[in-house]
Amino acid sequence: MSQTQLIKGVLEGCVLATIAEHEVYGYELIQALRQHGFTNLVGGTVYPLLLKLEKNGDLTSTLKPSADGPNRKYYQLTAQGQQTLATFATDWQQLQVNVAKILRQVTNDDPS
Repeated sequence: MSQTQLIKGVLEGCVLATIAEHEVYGYELIQALRQHGFTNLVGGTVYPLLLKLEKNGDLTSTLKPSADGPNRKYYQLTAQGQQTLATFATDWQQLQVNVAKILRQVTNDDPS
């Protein structure tokens, strides 16, 4: 399985967690995610996800003026988005435990 496939499975939670820190606009979000190790992330992946999260009620957005050009769309978490993030965090922690158990078993069973 490629890293890209793994990232797609957790990107939604990481986007929500990043926006939970403070409101951000799309490019700023991409830069923040890249700084956290998602170095190959592109706008074509993030912008559709932002639209989906907003449509689902996890995010709201506000257009604000920018000194550098056109208005920017800033995203904030809704109460539903905070709950979605909390559920993701719980699910992620359990998944980490489960995967670690399996990997320990494989490593311990390895005769080499």
